[in-house]
Amino acid sequence: MSMPTIKHVRAFTLRGGGADYHDQADGHWIDDHISTPMSKYPEYRQSRRSFGLNVLGTLVVEIEASDGTVGFSVTTGGDLGCWIVEKHLARFIEGARVTDIEKIWDQMYNATLFYGRKGIVLNTISGVDLALWDLLAKVRKEPVHALLGGPVRDELTFYATGARPDLAKEMGFIGGKMPLHHGPAEREEGLKKNLEMLADMRAKVGSDFWLMLDCWMSLDVEYATRLATAARNEFGLKWIEEALSPDDYWGYAELRRNVPRGLLVSTGEHEATRWGFRLLLEMECCDILQPDVGWCGGITELIKISNLADAHGKLVVPHGSSVYSYHFVITRHNSPFAEFLMMAPKADEVVPMFNPQLLDEPVPVNGRMKASALDAPGFGVRLNPDCALYRPFPR
Repeated sequence: MSMPTIKHVRAFTLRGGGADYHDQADGHWIDDHISTPMSKYPEYRQSRRSFGLNVLGTLVVEIEASDGTVGFSVTTGGDLGCWIVEKHLARFIEGARVTDIEKIWDQMYNATLFYGRKGIVLNTISGVDLALWDLLAKVRKEPVHALLGGPVRDELTFYATGARPDLAKEMGFIGGKMPLHHGPAEREEGLKKNLEMLADMRAKVGSDFWLMLDCWMSLDVEYATRLATAARNEFGLKWIEEALSPDDYWGYAELRRNVPRGLLVSTGEHEATRWGFRLLLEMECCDILQPDVGWCGGITELIKISNLADAHGKLVVPHGSSVYSYHFVITRHNSPFAEFLMMAPKADEVVPMFNPQLLDEPVPVNGRMKASALDAPGFGVRLNPDCALYRPFPR
C-alpha cells in the first residue's frame, strides 16, 4: 500500500502534572527542599516551584496523516514549544511522508541551529519526533518497539525515584534514588544532614538494596567528591547523579576520577543530541548516560546516543519518561533497567507517571513490566479527553 503523507501538525499546552511532572500541588515530595542550582539563595531553597520549575507546562504535539491516523506525544515546552511547532517546524512536517522521520529531524535541527541546539528547542523537536514515531507505528499497526528492532528481553526491570526507597523495596523495585536535600550553601550542617538521611535509609532497606542520590545540577566538584566518598564508603551508595552543571564536562571528568572505586557517576538528564553526549563519553565524564527522550532529541536521536555509548562500553538508562523510554529500553542490551518516577505525593504507591494526561499508561508490578504490556500500536497510550487542551497559535 502507499504510505500516507502528513496532513497537519498541531501543538497544544495544558497544566497540572503529566509530562511537566514538577507542576504538582502543595505537599508533594518532588517539591520539598530539594537541592538545586538556586539553593544558594535561601528564598528559593524550600520549593523548586518558587523559582519557576513549573512555569512551562506540558507540550502536546499531534500529527495527522492523510489517512486520518493521528500520532501524538507529550513533553515539556508549553506555549514556547507550541510557537516553535506552529510557526517554524510545521513547514518541515506537513506534506512529508510518515516514514520521513530522519529527514524531518535533520531539517528541524539544522533550521533551528541559530537559536536552538539545546533546551526548549530540543524539547520541542523531541516532542515532534516522538509524535512521528507514534504515528508511523500506528499506521503500521505495530508498537514502537517493533520499529526499533523488537524486545531483547521478556520484561523491564525498574528502580524507583522518590522520597521513600524503603517503600520502593517493599513494592519490588531493584533500587531507590532519593533527591538530595542540602547543597553547598548549607555548608557542613547540610552535608551532615545529607549523610544522616542516607544512613537512615540504609538502615531501613538493608545492605543489598541499591541506593542512589539525585543531586539535580546543584553541587561543585569539591562538595560532590566529599559527599560521594562518604556516601560510598559508609553507606554503599550505588551512584551519584547529575552532581554538577550539565555544561561542566571538565568537572564531571574530575569527579569521576576522584570518587571511590565502585561508585558510578551518572548524568545526562539535561544534555541533548549526540554531540553533547559525545563530549561526556570522550572526556570520560560518567559511567551511566541518562538522556531524557522527551528532551534530548527524541527516539531518532536517542538511537544515535545509545550507539555511541555502546561503542564506549557505557550504559544508557534514560531519565524517567514513561512509555517513551520503555519502548526503547526493552530493545537495547546496554539499557539493562529503567527508571520509574514515584508520582504519588508521598511516594507510597505506584501511580501512572504522566497522570492525568495519559490513559492506558502501563505501570510496573512488583518492580517489573512484561514486554507484552507495550504491544499496543504506537506508544500504546491515549490523551485523556478530560484534560483541556489549549492551542495558543492555531493556523
